[in-house]
Amino acid sequence: MTTEPRSGRPRASSREVLSEAACELFLEQGYDATSVSDITRRAGVSRSSFFNYFSAKSDVLWSGFDEQADAGIALLRDGTPVADALSAIGRGLAPDALALAITNADAMGIAAELDRDRAVRQFRLQREVASRLAHDGAAPLAAQVRAGALSAAVLAAVWAWADRTAAGRSLADTLAEALSAA
Repeated sequence: MTTEPRSGRPRASSREVLSEAACELFLEQGYDATSVSDITRRAGVSRSSFFNYFSAKSDVLWSGFDEQADAGIALLRDGTPVADALSAIGRGLAPDALALAITNADAMGIAAELDRDRAVRQFRLQREVASRLAHDGAAPLAAQVRAGALSAAVLAAVWAWADRTAAGRSLADTLAEALSAA
């Protein structure tokens, strides 16, 4: 076993540095005008390092949410009650690049991109929740409708929370309210 230090940035640090650099550039010059090369140059990492963490430029904004959604989906698949699994998404998500992008969507020129990516993630959650509800005995149509409402509630809560972060309301509280309304 070697005791030599590894070169390069630590994994978590590089992801955070890339995310911060991307947000700075999106605010400075807009989303469309910012390339992956611009982001890696600002972050001081190689282009290949970028793709170790993200598959596309938009994933920089969604990585925190995606990690929490993956964890929530794993809970669903393991038998955790649907509301508990979806609530877990909110407990683990911290203010990050996504919250910054939501509150600065117009300045970043990213509103349409956020809407598109939001729909993709909402449908992914809907598919998983519907599968779970059907497995638990719900009729297929009822499972799809309920899953659509619940997955929409998750994303609506994230948007509402990002807009209210300064007011101090937690995502967990906002998500609980949204899930209750669904």
